[in-house]
Amino acid sequence: MTTTEDIIAENRRRYEALKAQGQGHAPRALPPPSPLGLKLDEDAVLHAETIPGGWYWTTELHAGEALRLALDHGPSSVALVAWNAADTSERLNYADTVKVQWTSSLRKGRVLFSDMGRVMLSLIEDSCGAHDALVGGSNVGSNAARYPGGPHRNTRDNLVLAALKAGLGRRDIPACVTFFAPVGVGAEGRFTWNEAGRRAGDYVDLRAELDLIVVLSNCPHPLDPAPDYAPNPVTATRFKAPIPGPDDLCRTATIEAVRGFENNAAIGF
Repeated sequence: MTTTEDIIAENRRRYEALKAQGQGHAPRALPPPSPLGLKLDEDAVLHAETIPGGWYWTTELHAGEALRLALDHGPSSVALVAWNAADTSERLNYADTVKVQWTSSLRKGRVLFSDMGRVMLSLIEDSCGAHDALVGGSNVGSNAARYPGGPHRNTRDNLVLAALKAGLGRRDIPACVTFFAPVGVGAEGRFTWNEAGRRAGDYVDLRAELDLIVVLSNCPHPLDPAPDYAPNPVTATRFKAPIPGPDDLCRTATIEAVRGFENNAAIGF
């Protein structure tokens, strides 16, 4: 009789075989998390915005610019979606981001892919390494099930409002990636939450590899066990990123990333 453990073991074996076949060579080792307190060059800063708890923010981000998301006011979770500014039919694809890089772990050295196989954003610094590319954001139902006294603002509605302001609609909204959401997967395939995986002062720096429209939503993650709806403000800072060198980690960490940047170069980025 085939047990659940047998099925999990067989799926793992098939996954590892496909991973080895797809990579073709060993990926570069990724560094430890970036240190807390790493300051930005003041001359490089273009704009800073404080996103209140429950709200959203939209910005254009040009290739070569970067966006720092920082938990300066305490723990929170920030959902992100993005579109190619020149052709909004191209959008963030977190499913491809996970399967192309053979991991759901987003950290310094990883990249976020579009649905056209191009790299949209690179994680050039990251003090946290606890980000969610599996669950998605909150909605009316998830908030109602968790928080009394609502309704409360949620990520799905925030993304709809932001899309409308950008001339887009519901059908244009991709699934989001959520930063500072310490989601894990247990041995039996169930999602877990590790609050110790994020700290006040954590940050992530995202370098744009295409000209982008980016939307951020600062709402509690659906798995956040905190009993109260009380997201802290989040600081978003646009800045000029250092010019990447030929050995740039994000561009060379995996053969999949190399191919993604080749696709970028084919359209002039």
